[in-house]
Amino acid sequence: MPDAVFLTVAGAAVLFGAVVQSGVGLGLGLVAAPVVAFLDPALVPGTLLIVTLPLPLLMMGAEWRHIDWRGLAWALPARVPGVVAGAWLVAVLEPRTLGGVVGAMVLLAVAASLWAPRVPLSPVSLVVAGAASGLSGTATSIGGPPMALLYQHETAARVRATLGGFFLAGTVMSLGALAVGGHLDGAQVRAGLLLMPFVLAGFGVAGPLRRRLGVSGLRAVLLCLVAVSGSALLVRSLL
Repeated sequence: MPDAVFLTVAGAAVLFGAVVQSGVGLGLGLVAAPVVAFLDPALVPGTLLIVTLPLPLLMMGAEWRHIDWRGLAWALPARVPGVVAGAWLVAVLEPRTLGGVVGAMVLLAVAASLWAPRVPLSPVSLVVAGAASGLSGTATSIGGPPMALLYQHETAARVRATLGGFFLAGTVMSLGALAVGGHLDGAQVRAGLLLMPFVLAGFGVAGPLRRRLGVSGLRAVLLCLVAVSGSALLVRSLL
């Protein structure tokens, strides 16, 4: 596919996804992954992982005072076995099968969060969410739902800053695992670098959205985004 066509279509998806993630803490992978996979399936998940690298760093820099360092201390180490498992699944399973399983699990988690009591931010819940995020992020490039569901009742600034820290470290882990496993090639890296300016632009125009979201509005948006991400993975596996 010509670079101009790829940049126009994929760049628009990355720009919109960056705006959404800059406002609520996740969304770039959800919006851009299906588009990039449609344009060139060989670019997923490496390209999406590369293109997301600058965004969590920017989010942390803007709201670093609100980072839940205790939560990160539990969730990030737990992501390591999840990343390893995700890289292994990429090697042994059909992408559609893997996406379908992850999508179904995400939808079940959303349903549980709507009707079940609030899950406390405990070491156990943070470890489980961290490991699940590492697995799904490495295998599908959409790793936000587990942590987003866990933090859905927190303040908007705390959600964005904490997820930013988690995604920054987690993305580096996932890229390292894919590279060691031989599943990250030059084409994925090149495409990711070409799309990075759209991420920076999306963060720049998302300022008003960041200032307007309260706890209730953030929770509603997060649940919708997580549900859509699970549905997208499930539909993609069926098609």
